[in-house]
Amino acid sequence: MAENRITEEAGDDPRWVRQLKSHDDESPQQLWGVVAEYKTPQELMDASRKVRDAGFKRWDTITPFPVHGIDEAMGIKPTILPWFTLAAGLTGLTTGVLLQWYTNAYDYPYLISGKPQFSLPANIPVMFELTILFSAFTTLFAMLGLNLLPEFFHPIFRHPRMPRFASDRFAVVIEARDKAFDRERVEALLRGTGASSVDAAFSPEKRAPIPAPILGVGVIIASLLLLPPALVAKSRVSKSEKPRIHIIQDMDMQPKSKTQAPNRLFASLFGDERASVLPPEGTVSRGDLFIDDAVYQGQDDNGDWLASVPADFTVDQAFLERGQNRYMITCFPCHGMVGAGDGLVAKRAKDLTDSGAAGMAWAIPANLADQRIVDQPIGQIYGTITNGLNNMKGYRSQLEASDRWAIATYVRALQVSQNASLESLTAEERAELEANRPAGE
Repeated sequence: MAENRITEEAGDDPRWVRQLKSHDDESPQQLWGVVAEYKTPQELMDASRKVRDAGFKRWDTITPFPVHGIDEAMGIKPTILPWFTLAAGLTGLTTGVLLQWYTNAYDYPYLISGKPQFSLPANIPVMFELTILFSAFTTLFAMLGLNLLPEFFHPIFRHPRMPRFASDRFAVVIEARDKAFDRERVEALLRGTGASSVDAAFSPEKRAPIPAPILGVGVIIASLLLLPPALVAKSRVSKSEKPRIHIIQDMDMQPKSKTQAPNRLFASLFGDERASVLPPEGTVSRGDLFIDDAVYQGQDDNGDWLASVPADFTVDQAFLERGQNRYMITCFPCHGMVGAGDGLVAKRAKDLTDSGAAGMAWAIPANLADQRIVDQPIGQIYGTITNGLNNMKGYRSQLEASDRWAIATYVRALQVSQNASLESLTAEERAELEANRPAGE
């Protein structure tokens, strides 16, 4: 009798008969739900609306491809997943802000070049990364949780018509755990929707145990996964005179010779084990032949400072403009626009000093219009720019000799402008000064 029922419902495909027979085992079976089959997407849509209007909650549809509008027909509400993502993103953003504020501005404040200890623009990259990190992981795991995944077994896959549902047929499945489920009522409802077949689906009352080989492999893998954290924990509490294992070398340990380190190969080639090979006697690196003291030192043959710019350079408008350009890049931050020692860096340092910032001490930059500097030969000004003085660093390595002479010439022009008298101006210059003088002065 059962064999005839199976053959009639299975149609002409003997594969379904074999599948039904494979599930006809001795294990107790329990009713899982009722499955209705449809031939077209439109039939599925119409059936879904009727099941939705009947008030069922525990039901679903199976299609071999996406069916447009099926969500609305089933009455599926918008998922709450975006709210999980939003909450996680705000949590990551807050964590990024608080973490950087606590570490940099509260727990371990550290003054670096007068920069603020907490500045929002500087912290945006970490805030952005934590926002994305929290959002991405929360979205993934919340999606899995809301969908009850991973699920390694589902009774619908045991249904004989499941291969057709994944190929060219459609199905509505109403689960027996639905509060409104009544088998006779459900089967009558589904037959009334025009289903080509309506079948009951069963599931084993008890799940089969995990096969011993799979269980054994799982135990072995789980044990191996415990080894890395165990080794990490051991290394944190143990001491060793050997260097740490550096698996990924990157460019941290290059096959190279470090400065002043011994090199046995060089000992056989040059008779000197130093890795820093000395240049041959009497040679000078290209571009480093600075034998003209007037040009490169600002001094004459007797070691006295030059009173004028060397003849190698032509002092004209272009030369002065070049000096102004280099001065505004190199000297302006400390010495200010006109050389009064009131640049932006100096003002910031003075404010920090006056406010009593911890460990803040600042040497005020010189006023280039002071008489002691005005009285200096231009070669001495050039020498200060080249070699530095007191807290001021030298700019030999950053500026070409021509640029250093141009800056010295521009400094001399600033000194003249700051100490000029009306008698030293021409008639045209006096007229221009009067025309540009503010009213009331």
